[in-house]
Amino acid sequence: MMRILAMSDAHGNFTRIPAILERAGDVDLILVAGDITNFGPDEKALEMMGMFDKPTLAIPGNCDLQSICNLLDESKAINLHERLWTMENVAFIGMGGSNPTPFNTPYEIEEEEIAATLEKLTAEGRQKGDYLILLSHSPPYCTLDRIEAGNVGCKAVADMLGKVDLIVCGHIHEDKGVMEVAGTTVVNTGMASEGSAALIELDEKSGKLDIEMLQV
Repeated sequence: MMRILAMSDAHGNFTRIPAILERAGDVDLILVAGDITNFGPDEKALEMMGMFDKPTLAIPGNCDLQSICNLLDESKAINLHERLWTMENVAFIGMGGSNPTPFNTPYEIEEEEIAATLEKLTAEGRQKGDYLILLSHSPPYCTLDRIEAGNVGCKAVADMLGKVDLIVCGHIHEDKGVMEVAGTTVVNTGMASEGSAALIELDEKSGKLDIEMLQV
C-alpha cells in the first residue's frame, strides 16, 4: 500500500502545512500540484520543500514564476514538470503551469503545447509503470474546474481522462473534491493555504484507491 499526501495552492502561505502533515500521519510520498508561491519569490519554494521529510514531487502553478523550475531542481524535491518519475510499479508524470487564463499570470502554456507534452509523457509512463498518475496544476476541463463564470479547466488534461489512472490537481480553489470520469479518478486538493489536502492510499497491485479529503 502506497500512502500519498497531495496538496496544492499554498500561494506562499505555509502556516497550515505542519497541521496537514500531522493529520496525514506517515506517508510514502508527497505531491505538490503548484502555486507554491504567490507570484514569487522563487525562494519560497525552498522553504516549502524544506518542510517535508519524505520524497516530494512538485510542479509549478500559473502563479509561480517560470524560473521556479530552476530552484525546484536545486531543492531536495523532485521537479516533475514535463518529466516522468517512477516509484515501484507506479509512474508519475507532471504538467505545471496552466492553460491560458484571462489574468495573464506568469506561467501559462498553450493547450496545444500541453497536449503534445502529455501525449509523450503518457506513452512513456505506460511503458514504465503498471499504474499512471498525472500531477497537473490545472484540472481537466469540465471536471472539478467550475467557477461562477463556468468551467475553466484544461482541455488537454481532459484528453488524458481514460488514459491515466489518477489525476491530482489544484488551481480552481472553488471546486475541490474527487470525481471519476472514464475510469480516471480526479482529485482537486483545494488550497493548502486554507488547510486543505488529500490523503491517497493506493494498492499498487490491484489499483484500488482510497481517498480522504483533509481539512485542518
